Amino acid sequence: MKNIILIGMPGSGKSTVGVLLAKLIGYKFIDSDFLIQDAADKKLYEIIRDDGIDAFARLENKINSEIIAEKTVIATGGSVVYYPEAMKHLKSIGTVVFLYVQKEELKKRIGDFSKRGVLMNPDKSFDDLYKERMPLYTNYADITAFLDGNDLLENAKKIMKVLGIND
Repeated sequence: MKNIILIGMPGSGKSTVGVLLAKLIGYKFIDSDFLIQDAADKKLYEIIRDDGIDAFARLENKINSEIIAEKTVIATGGSVVYYPEAMKHLKSIGTVVFLYVQKEELKKRIGDFSKRGVLMNPDKSFDDLYKERMPLYTNYADITAFLDGNDLLENAKKIMKVLGIND
């Protein structure tokens, strides 16, 4: 099986469920946000604060466009869908799974946006961001996993099911 690429809103579980999913199916795990932080030697929110949204966007696109992996679950940043170059590359190396979580559930999970490194215009609300990104996620997804609740194992198994992987 190819790599599994997880996309979705901040708080959808890409990193947390992704790690568990990788363990369950014997895959490696990569979090592209960590690759970005390593490349910049800064936290995501520090890159945005110190270097600006455009610099963050260029770096996020570059890092995601250069990932080389096999048998790996790759958790992407929520804004990766803004970069056609990165998404074309990711789709070429794996199956893109959109982790759909209802908006109200996401709001409960997220907490302080400013510390998460969420790529968004300060004039926009979370609702604006959600409305803007939903069509991008559905456009790029090969498969959608509908996740609810906070049970990581249950959500990992839902992803396995939509991928046709037996547990």
